[in-house]
Amino acid sequence: MNTSPDPQTGELSFGVRGLHCASCVARLEKKLLESSAISLAIVNLASETAFVRYDPDQLSPTDIFDTVNAAGYTPVELSESEQAIEDSLQSQRDWFLFALAASLPIMFTMGIHSNRAVMQLNLLLATAVQFSAGLIFYRGAWSSLKNRSANMDVLVALGTSAAYFYSLAAYFGLLGPQRMVFFETSAMLIAFIRLGKYLEARARGKAGEALKKLLQLQADKALLVTEEGEKEVPASIIRIGDVVLVRAGDTIPVDGEVVHGGGAVDESMVTGEAIPVLKEVGQQVSGATVSVNGVMRIRATRIGADTLLSQIVKMVREAQGDKAPIQRFADAVSAWFVPVVLLLSAGTFMVWYNLLASDFLTAFRFAVTVIVIACPCAMGLATPTAIMVGSGIALGRGILVRKGSALEIISQIQVLLLDKTGTLTRGRPEMTDLVPVSRSVDPDRLLECLATAEAHSTHPLAQAAVTAAREADIQPGEMSDFEERGGYGISCSYSGARLLVGNDRLMEESGIVLTPLARKAAELTAAGKSLVYVAAGNALVGVAAFADMLKPGSARAVEELKCMGIRTCMITGDHSDVAAIVARQVGVDSFEAEVLPGRKQDIVKEYQGRGMVVGMVGDGINDAPALAQAEIGIAIGGGTDIAKEAGDIVLMRDDLRDAVRAIKIGRATLAKVKQNLFWALFYNILGIPLAAGLFSRYGLVLKPEYAGLAMAFSSVSVVLNSIMLKRVAKQL
Repeated sequence: MNTSPDPQTGELSFGVRGLHCASCVARLEKKLLESSAISLAIVNLASETAFVRYDPDQLSPTDIFDTVNAAGYTPVELSESEQAIEDSLQSQRDWFLFALAASLPIMFTMGIHSNRAVMQLNLLLATAVQFSAGLIFYRGAWSSLKNRSANMDVLVALGTSAAYFYSLAAYFGLLGPQRMVFFETSAMLIAFIRLGKYLEARARGKAGEALKKLLQLQADKALLVTEEGEKEVPASIIRIGDVVLVRAGDTIPVDGEVVHGGGAVDESMVTGEAIPVLKEVGQQVSGATVSVNGVMRIRATRIGADTLLSQIVKMVREAQGDKAPIQRFADAVSAWFVPVVLLLSAGTFMVWYNLLASDFLTAFRFAVTVIVIACPCAMGLATPTAIMVGSGIALGRGILVRKGSALEIISQIQVLLLDKTGTLTRGRPEMTDLVPVSRSVDPDRLLECLATAEAHSTHPLAQAAVTAAREADIQPGEMSDFEERGGYGISCSYSGARLLVGNDRLMEESGIVLTPLARKAAELTAAGKSLVYVAAGNALVGVAAFADMLKPGSARAVEELKCMGIRTCMITGDHSDVAAIVARQVGVDSFEAEVLPGRKQDIVKEYQGRGMVVGMVGDGINDAPALAQAEIGIAIGGGTDIAKEAGDIVLMRDDLRDAVRAIKIGRATLAKVKQNLFWALFYNILGIPLAAGLFSRYGLVLKPEYAGLAMAFSSVSVVLNSIMLKRVAKQL
């Protein structure tokens, strides 16, 4: 069987057929964890998938599949799992229509007990429904009982069998004369439960739409560039180093580097950003993004499981399979729920038949109704469906949630630590000011001299100066006698004059008087900017100021975090004076300067020592220890290296506002989970007494078949409530 095993890490993801309720999930996880070679087993009811972490030296994927089969379920390839969901939806619909068609004649003639022909027809129709549409519940119940557990199938099989076989015995007179026959109960019960399963499958499909759309993005074909020309081939045969041709409107088939041409590329599937990005020679592109205009040749650098799309799909699947801490509550409840329901059903019968001296049929119907209404499906779906929708919303905004539990934890953050460089700021210096020494100096000529001297330097400030000149449409000139001294600056000859470009030490050493710009230089330095002086011959002609500028959304993001009640603290390795200026500009509550990477982790621990839930936002490389230490690590600007990021959440764009959006999504998701669990429990707390007849004196009595319908719709309502989470996307 082809699945998604990783023999190096011992991780395996696969689809599972046959999951029906929370008890199924608990049983399969327990069965898998019986092996000492398996350290983690997570089964997701909503997506019908499983994730297993194991020791490959002791266990193979085949052994794991054998265990799943022994537990009564069928392991399938993940791609087959997607198809299996579609097949299951069609199967549920067909079985519901069959059960309904067979049940309606029984229901319409249920009052005609004197006509033998009608009763025979009802018997045949009820038998057909019981052992065709209802056969799946017998299979599931038998498998569950074989493994010494009880799931939803046990309850449904018991309820429908009790109604059917009682009616069968009454029909043949085995229970005495005048005994009531109610074949409609078992037949309609199966029809309604099948309806619920069909609606549930449809709703669950909508909950997982984000992942489905992602899987459909990959290009099927590619134009391979060969010595003979372009050749259309399946994208799957492209290998690293191959060159493919991409025209306007084409989906880029591979991750690679532009080697010829260029054009705008729609990267919204990666970043959530709708504006196309211009790609030129030497720049990277990602497979499944779309060329908007232009023609380019791309050399493949990543294929198969290493592509960005594959990494994202893997992340999303793992996140949707991961269990949030609140899920443990539902798991604990479902573990004892079915046995308790069976006891309640038996107790209901005893009370009505013995204590209240009711007739057998009344007590029997109340007992069956209790069994049917109390199936724990809704609790099993409460958490995973909300996480599926929440992670899908995040994905649409370029926010990758690597663990489902992160959505719950991020909603509880009390303090967020923010790395400065690359998180709050752009991470590279930019020229902010260009000040001529007097009005007689042309600013454009000053910038031309600066760019000419800096053109051959690799220093970040030099590159920033050249970039500023290029943006002003000023080209560096031809110079000679270039000399660069570390810690001082550059000297060269240009247009018959000796240029000096560097710091105050270079100027003082060369006898250049800085007094004319002393006041302005002091102002710029106080603002935390780095200065580069420009002198021609023996005279000062101007000064350029450089700074690592704040990203446009940083201050707004910090303001929103404060409004959400989250404390913010900036951490940086810069000097205190620079850090103080940036902290004031961005508006953080506090900051720590001159911090080494190892110290960042200690700061996280200090806040945790105060009992606070800590989040850390960084670039995912030098901030890795702190990201790993925090309850939630948020790696910003993940790019194409997302698989190596240390964060629990990866922001594909260099925008801190996405961290705010991630927190909002997490809070909304947790709220939906709590709503789902509340309504699932409230439904059972209210439904079981109603089914047991506690309100019969007020005329409130629930028939078994309608209890089955109510049970089915409780699961559907939980899934639909999760889907309503999509409204949050409009508020981001």
